[in-house]
Amino acid sequence: MSLSNNGCNIVDYYEAQELDPYFSMRNGPTYESLVKHFWVRASIYDKHAAKLDKQHKVLLNPSLEGKSREDMGLEPFVNTEIRSSIMGVPIFIHQETIAYVIGRTSEGSFKDGLDNNKKSPWNDVANETIFGTKKKGSTSSLSMEKKMMLKTNNESLLPKGGGSDQPSLEHRVFLHFFLKKEKAKVPKYFFKHLVKALKDSQTINRS
Repeated sequence: MSLSNNGCNIVDYYEAQELDPYFSMRNGPTYESLVKHFWVRASIYDKHAAKLDKQHKVLLNPSLEGKSREDMGLEPFVNTEIRSSIMGVPIFIHQETIAYVIGRTSEGSFKDGLDNNKKSPWNDVANETIFGTKKKGSTSSLSMEKKMMLKTNNESLLPKGGGSDQPSLEHRVFLHFFLKKEKAKVPKYFFKHLVKALKDSQTINRS
């Protein structure tokens, strides 16, 4: 409301993404100790981890070679999860968990594998929406609304690491969906970011 009263109305863009419950939740209490306990024990259970489970079972019992996960006594692999525990209670988080918590569906547009690819056609699309030209411009030239949305997205939705103020291609495409009021698959973006952050933290800790 304060931004709107000063000529910077960005509420409609976030309402179009059905993120009202998410921002209301962010204004509530944060249990930092629980998050810390969860994070230090967290691991990623993906297709590779599921494959290692099967290999381990076969190693212990060669007669299981070629058997299904169910025959091995393993749960079927459904999707990638972040697994941890708090005070001995197992906690699993996946994309649908995030969708449920933030109070919206997982439906929407999602673009993966961008990795700042300079040849990606999404450079032109996102730059046209954000900078008004296919050439990537400077964030300092953006309107106040776009600056505030970029800042909000980078700090509250997809936290951006590094010292550069220039948004990555993924962050620009994410902002493009918001500016066009095209529903993005926000829970999937959140989950992908969590997985990447966990992998990065584990890599740093090992080095």
